[in-house]
Amino acid sequence: MTAVAVSSVPPAAMAGLGLGGTSGRSALTLSWAELADYAREAARSGGCTRPVRVRGRVDAIDLATGERQPMYDTATEPGGVLLMPCGNRRESVCPPCSQVYKQDARQLVRAGLTGGKGVPATVAGHPCVFATFTAPSFGPVHSRRMRGKTLLPCRPRRDQKERRCPHGRDISCPRRHSEDNPRLGRPLCAECYDYEAAVLFNAYAGKLWRRFTTYLPRHLARRAGLTQRQLRALVRVRYVKVAEYQERGVVHFHAVIRLDAPGEDYQPPAARFTADLLTGAIRDAAAAVRLIQGPDEQRPTARSWFSGSAPRSTPARSALPPTSCRAPAASCLSMRSPTTSPSTPPSPSPIPACRPGLSVRGRISTACAALATTSR
Repeated sequence: MTAVAVSSVPPAAMAGLGLGGTSGRSALTLSWAELADYAREAARSGGCTRPVRVRGRVDAIDLATGERQPMYDTATEPGGVLLMPCGNRRESVCPPCSQVYKQDARQLVRAGLTGGKGVPATVAGHPCVFATFTAPSFGPVHSRRMRGKTLLPCRPRRDQKERRCPHGRDISCPRRHSEDNPRLGRPLCAECYDYEAAVLFNAYAGKLWRRFTTYLPRHLARRAGLTQRQLRALVRVRYVKVAEYQERGVVHFHAVIRLDAPGEDYQPPAARFTADLLTGAIRDAAAAVRLIQGPDEQRPTARSWFSGSAPRSTPARSALPPTSCRAPAASCLSMRSPTTSPSTPPSPSPIPACRPGLSVRGRISTACAALATTSR
């Protein structure tokens, strides 16, 4: 019998072939028929590294006579099981399924911008803005800066010998970091970096976004000179957003926000609702979002997380595809006095430069403890 040697086969696939795992063996000998079965199973599951093993059968029943006709049985499959992809989105868990999810998500977002997948191509002419909501600075970190195709120095300073942080460390970096440099995102001074604020900002990022989506229609109605009820009868705000970590480990959001007419037929809104109007509403909503923590016994001064900087926006054009527009909105972290009126926007105050007596790990532990206390 002709055979072929296979150096590495996923354990789940060998289990599906009825081989019961590797048992510490580094190589396996399969016949051509077994190899063909393995290749067919791997193609069916999309190369999933953690496939779900399904057992069962499918029968067709004639409702008139009650006759049962077998259609499919997993007993005919190798190992008596049908391997299905796990569908996990994490690349660290299953790279093939994660790649399929990324491709599907890209097609769905593209359909919302240029049409397709049941969405008419006319949506390309709807008012649309791509916005990036970025957290504030919690301290200087190593970064990779580009000007066109030119790689710039990280943090160059001419007076690096005279100006240093309160701990006497040089906070400049004249090097040009590569994309895989392990220093990217690390603070130039670990004692100056506000780890507590970074941890808490990540914890409350979801609530900040939820409040932004609540305030956006309100500010859109105000700019259009309408009530919220009148706005709902004329326009719908649709969006898709993605949250990701920056090199410094802080969450930020990318969102595509589009205006449609009410209904599910993807009709364009009235001419008065333009991309400039949407851009202004995004700026107003980002500046109005505010999440206050405290005051309490542990924190006498209330801390407020809010999107306070007006985003720089470029409305989407009607030409295809409108994916080049950007509206970066910078979030701000500031301190707010408990006696400040809620209607008065808080004035940002500088984050403390250093906190003596606490190590980096100690400050992170303190932030996590504070987060656990506030979430009870």
